[in-house]
Amino acid sequence: MNIRKLLVLLLTAALILTLFLTRTRCSNPSEPIEEEVVVDPKQEQNLYISPFDSLFRLYADSVCDWKMLAAIAYVESKFDTAVRSHRGAQGLMQIMPATYRHTLAKMGVPDTMAQNVELDVRVAVRYMDDLSNLFGFINDRERINYILGSYNGGSNHIFDAMRIARKKGINRYNWNSLAPVLASLSDPNVYNDSVCQYGPFDATETLNYVRLVTSKYKEYKERDLLFRAYEKLAENNM
Repeated sequence: MNIRKLLVLLLTAALILTLFLTRTRCSNPSEPIEEEVVVDPKQEQNLYISPFDSLFRLYADSVCDWKMLAAIAYVESKFDTAVRSHRGAQGLMQIMPATYRHTLAKMGVPDTMAQNVELDVRVAVRYMDDLSNLFGFINDRERINYILGSYNGGSNHIFDAMRIARKKGINRYNWNSLAPVLASLSDPNVYNDSVCQYGPFDATETLNYVRLVTSKYKEYKERDLLFRAYEKLAENNM
């Protein structure tokens, strides 16, 4: 058996193992439900993540590619378009109503238009673009963390944490350095500081959100790489 055929077999086995483990987790009620990794017959040349992949691919841009949009949607709503959060966020991308209407206005779309999945994705992309511009002074690798943190908890508290970090001599341009400062915004000794403009903030959910989305995004990128490698090797051996 030559090396190329061996690699095809190994990659095939890896895909089968991934599918098996995913189905096993889905069948275990004690563990979080994960979506199955299957190839949509209508999208044979693309990795299938969700029923909304075509929309993610269509509206993805330089700020976040389609797999990032899929990761956000998974963490936000588990791809359930009817879900509504305790804070009032709704839809696939779980954007708060006020932010949704404000972003629609920037897009030139009347807020009388009925909310739908495609509009949810468009609004999410525009909102993330706006956040990217807001944090344009941070390098690309770190900026996505600030965007995600603001997407979940609002940019005002992120900037409060950055002001506190600057005062304390902490690197405010590195998310791992900023995270403990953000977590400290629930401490009266911190949020009562004169440089803190927006009061107390419990960052537990926001910090966890950034971890979950970046982890899911990494998983989706790895799946896509594996899928592409398998497709190319299979194609070369046809």
